[in-house]
Amino acid sequence: MSQHARVVIIGSGSAGLSALREVRHATDDFLIVNDGHWGTTCAESGCMPSKALIEAANAFHRRHDFEAFGISGTEALRIDVPAVMARMKRMRDGFTKSPRKVPKALGDKAISGRATLLGPNRIEIEGHGEVTADAIILATGSSPVLPGPWKTFGERILTTDTLFTLDDLPKRIAVIGMGAIGVELAQAMARMGIEVAGFDALESVAGMTDPEVAAVLRDAIAAELPLHLGAPAEISEGNAGSLIVKGAGGAEFEADAVLAAMGRRPNIAGLGLETLGVPLDDHGMPEVDATTTRIGGLSVFLTGDANAIRPILHEASDEGHIAGRNAVADAPRCYSRRTSMAIAFSAPNAVRVGQSFKDLEGQNILIGSADFATQSRARLAEEAYGMLRVYAEPESGKLLGCEMALPEGEHFAHLFGLAIQSGMSVFDMLAMPFYHPVMEEGLRSALREISKQLPEEDRSDLSDCPEKGHPALD
Repeated sequence: MSQHARVVIIGSGSAGLSALREVRHATDDFLIVNDGHWGTTCAESGCMPSKALIEAANAFHRRHDFEAFGISGTEALRIDVPAVMARMKRMRDGFTKSPRKVPKALGDKAISGRATLLGPNRIEIEGHGEVTADAIILATGSSPVLPGPWKTFGERILTTDTLFTLDDLPKRIAVIGMGAIGVELAQAMARMGIEVAGFDALESVAGMTDPEVAAVLRDAIAAELPLHLGAPAEISEGNAGSLIVKGAGGAEFEADAVLAAMGRRPNIAGLGLETLGVPLDDHGMPEVDATTTRIGGLSVFLTGDANAIRPILHEASDEGHIAGRNAVADAPRCYSRRTSMAIAFSAPNAVRVGQSFKDLEGQNILIGSADFATQSRARLAEEAYGMLRVYAEPESGKLLGCEMALPEGEHFAHLFGLAIQSGMSVFDMLAMPFYHPVMEEGLRSALREISKQLPEEDRSDLSDCPEKGHPALD
């Protein structure tokens, strides 16, 4: 006889744990099943350990600005990479400690093993037999993309799942894939003294779609490490165990290891989605309603990285929240999603908020730009570089989105996220208080550029306050 539960959650990452919290508010009749370690990709091998490396790398790199500030003695500074890796692991282990306690805290409601769908309300759990459920939440996460032929190179091919297990870093690393993760890690390792080269089939880096922003970011990264863009990378055996990576224009780099940073793939293979009786695309993915996380009209919810809609931690947590609540509701509710936001923690930060340039290409929009080469606070900090581009509706001036490559761009991202989600216009944003001197003052140049193209009526109080004409004061 099969076991029954009101809700079964498959996966214990950010989305699964968020769903678990909501389900437990409504019922004790649940199971959570997980295959592998209990915890989140972000804390284990994603955003948290990578930021530990980035912070150490940026702290060491800052020595290049010391002379400009009147500080001498930088030649005596050294970086101990094994010590950096040890600190990263200590911090990572602290972040993962709580999620790892989940199975012990839940007792027999937590099952370690692989779960496979047998139908819309049936699951086979490895070692436990069949379980039926009123609702099923699929939060199985994602895994790094790794081309099959590369596996023959063994441990010399690294992914973000293996990089952070190392006690030391190889002396020469090729990073293949210059998306957000690849750019972050390539630059961080270069700043730590590792010989690094970056490769990508695309011409842009970190997912920037605005050509002006993309060019500024590409130039900034290329100033710190060689980039070979515009052609797929090829790997072959070198001498004495090294690997030869070939890229665009026949460029070659001899590496001790290759970091494959070509994105992540949803963990849906072998999950049994074909048993649900709904159409699947060429990748085996069903259509998922982003406002409910529901598959078709079923009581099955596909959430977090597993649905590939917005594979970012805060979005995964939101989707787990939505799935958990809908799984115990009498009828699924449609939830309003947050304004989309993507940040690569490179230097400068690479940021997209709201609709991207690519999303809006070909539409009638207004664009305002700001070059931070002369921004006063940026100059004081020896960070006078970067580009911001803002997109708005004609006539109304309503903000639609932005892309930027800026120092402190992560803070600009949240400012724009709030403005766009609140339905603000260019005039509304210009009427906001801007302290002096702060980096955020720089965005007014882009906003004012758009405001000059808009009708005079219905402007917010003080939104017409112009530049003073003195760089130190604007």
